[in-house]
Amino acid sequence: MNRRDFISSAAMAGVTAGLSFPTLATTLLAPIKIGIIGLDTSHSPAFAKYFNVTDTSGNFRVVAAYPHGSKDIESSVSRIPKYTEEVKGYGVTIVDSIKKLLETVDVVLLETNDGRLHKEQAFQVIEANKPMFIDKPIAASMADVIAIYKKAGERNVPLFSASSLRYMKTVQDVRYNNAIGKVLGADTFSPATLEPHHPDLFWYGIHGVEILFSVMGRGCESVTRFSKDNMEVVVGLWSDGRIGTFRGTREGKHDYGGTAFGSDGNMVLGPFDGYDGLAVKIAEFFTTKKTPVEDRETLEIYAFMEAADVSKKKGGVSVKLSDVMDSH
Repeated sequence: MNRRDFISSAAMAGVTAGLSFPTLATTLLAPIKIGIIGLDTSHSPAFAKYFNVTDTSGNFRVVAAYPHGSKDIESSVSRIPKYTEEVKGYGVTIVDSIKKLLETVDVVLLETNDGRLHKEQAFQVIEANKPMFIDKPIAASMADVIAIYKKAGERNVPLFSASSLRYMKTVQDVRYNNAIGKVLGADTFSPATLEPHHPDLFWYGIHGVEILFSVMGRGCESVTRFSKDNMEVVVGLWSDGRIGTFRGTREGKHDYGGTAFGSDGNMVLGPFDGYDGLAVKIAEFFTTKKTPVEDRETLEIYAFMEAADVSKKKGGVSVKLSDVMDSH
């Protein structure tokens, strides 16, 4: 099977649940036991707090966490002791192996900040047949991203990944509530700090790229990247002639947003309003086992970022996403 065929078949779980979270929550008979892998990101205590404190339905409980993530990204390693104590404060038991965690939980939040570890960690979860949310980045290479989705598809294990920026109210209004009519194009932005072990946009630029795809949808055919020390601009051409752009910043205010242009008007995208919107979607996913975002869309986001890297290496030429997928 070639990579384009794989993307087409990867939509097996890619439908929006279309159900109200409060309705789903009240139908559960016992709490879904959640395990966290990786306490080297602020997302881990944020999700532990949401499910064990903020959500009062009693239908979800983070019961166990395996702390270890990156071994050599200092900004991640140094956070583990603090975040371990925080999640313990929410009643979470710390375990010393992923194997032990998988013996006690129903579903998994893979939160390890270092995408290089995700394939090995995700495979353990998939082999245990546990539905899993994978936080950004899904992996530290396009090849690993594809391998994770392929293995999950082969074993029919539900998989979901998204940035919390997808669930900003304005973004959802444009995508699903016809707030500006037909989307004609979009310009988005986010920080794009670099981490040498990851493709340039996988580490942080993914937030702004996901905003772009959240309002534009699938169908990007090619990208061209303009790169400077303090910023990135990536221009995407969609198959229907629309143009979407992403600006990644490395100086100035650390901020997220953009503008979507529509047939009935334009809308400023933002502000970022926290993790609760994503947490609600994760809860729906753990309940229904149906991903809120099509696998094909998620894979196209990563192909967009990979193509942007190829464009940079080739001096800013236009690169087709299909060529990137076929190369893996």
